[in-house]
Amino acid sequence: MIELLIDYQWEIFVIAEVLSMAALLLFGIVRYLLNKHRLSRLFLLGFLILLGIEAVLAVLIYRDTGQLSTFQIIITIFVIYACTFGIFDFMKLDRWMRKTIGRWRGVDLLTAKDYRIMERNKDPKFIAKKYRWSSTAHLIVFVVVQGIFWTYGTDSFEEMLGYLTDFSWIESGTAADSPYANETVYGIGTVWGIVFAADFLYSWSYTVFPSSVRR
Repeated sequence: MIELLIDYQWEIFVIAEVLSMAALLLFGIVRYLLNKHRLSRLFLLGFLILLGIEAVLAVLIYRDTGQLSTFQIIITIFVIYACTFGIFDFMKLDRWMRKTIGRWRGVDLLTAKDYRIMERNKDPKFIAKKYRWSSTAHLIVFVVVQGIFWTYGTDSFEEMLGYLTDFSWIESGTAADSPYANETVYGIGTVWGIVFAADFLYSWSYTVFPSSVRR
């Protein structure tokens, strides 16, 4: 059984992600278009079950192989996202579905609180504050996970400090000269570093240049 899971781990992951997105969309359709609130909760529960299946799959494969692979790392990132930023993105999706489906039905499904939130999201100062918070949270997650990566690839704290004070290992472009344990983790760590830097600069640009709202 475990061999089958290992052989088709990526296929299972992709199918689970597609079903997860479908579950969220069906949640909105059933809840707001068909007006069946109780039934819609089953789709939300299905999304949570699929997320749990992904996490369990990663754990089972790790226990069998004893190795940290790209698969486990990607699922970990997806699960962390779903439990943090994903919640806020779901709330935005929920408001969008209520606005869109309400327009189709000719009814207003948005609440007074929704309108306040939508209006607040047009305020440059609020947006700057929101991006400062999200970039700080991203920074904490980035540092913690990168610290875990480096722990696997180094033998001591002193060695880690050496990599922090001398970045010549970045120029070599190989895992052997880096604080990462293997090429897979090295690739993920460096790409994430680039994405993090771009996201951090973009987020703080709202504070440095708050004069207009970018859509």
